[in-house]
Amino acid sequence: MYFWNYFIRAVIFLSFLVFLSWLYITVDLFAINELPEEKINLALRKTADNLLRLSGDSTSRIPAIEKTEGSTWQLQLNQSFSYERLPELLHEAFEMHQIRQPYDVKVRRCSDGMIDLGYNYLEFSDNAKVACQGRDMPEGCHFIELSFLKTAKTTPVWFLMSLIVVLVLWGIAAWWYFLKNKNKTELPLDKDMVWLKFGNSKLDTSNQLLVCGENQYSLTYRETKLLQLFAANFGKLLEREFILQMVWADEGVLVGRSIDVFVSRLRKKLAGDPSLAIIVVHGLGYRLESAK
Repeated sequence: MYFWNYFIRAVIFLSFLVFLSWLYITVDLFAINELPEEKINLALRKTADNLLRLSGDSTSRIPAIEKTEGSTWQLQLNQSFSYERLPELLHEAFEMHQIRQPYDVKVRRCSDGMIDLGYNYLEFSDNAKVACQGRDMPEGCHFIELSFLKTAKTTPVWFLMSLIVVLVLWGIAAWWYFLKNKNKTELPLDKDMVWLKFGNSKLDTSNQLLVCGENQYSLTYRETKLLQLFAANFGKLLEREFILQMVWADEGVLVGRSIDVFVSRLRKKLAGDPSLAIIVVHGLGYRLESAK
């Protein structure tokens, strides 16, 4: 029985850990990753510098990098540059600044915003080649437009496995609880029994009333069940496991300390009857007997 008590507690604790993990993952899934704007700016300027140097220009001023929308940046180059080298140089700059977000690249004409060339970062990552390489690039001013893409995060495998384990454990716990209640012999509060007498005291189980000498006490449901169990087994040793099963089994999780608390309450109420004593047999249980 104690094994199942600890088992239920362990399942509850694991469920709490999985719940906290779920909260963390949920927040992480729906959190908007802030793009490192300063690093993006530096990476684009590095790319522009390399492109201009490849074309023989080491003196022209690089225009300011503009953030046009939430996740889109533009770099303006007024002279022709090598589109062939753009993917490699941009990738190297991003690696230098540890920028890992996926992106699209478009080369637009400054005059009308039309797209002349463009590619997706996966094209270069997969085979180091991108769309439109080898094609002639029109002369004149162009914008290099960089748009970062939103990524769909997936639930970690470890969380899914933990969830499955917890569900299986709860299934085992539910199965045990079903069998326990199916086969449980409930100690009834006999409605037809008016008084259960023992020593100089008597117990009204239907009204949960104890008369002890000249004193009268209203008992709780558990106190009544426990005292009825003692009285029905007067003089017999009742093991703790048996008491827990008969009095507290319907609570699901059994706590051994509950017996000590309720026995202490009953002792105080029975103190007015010197003919009775609830004796503790250490390591075994309790016995209601005639006082010596």
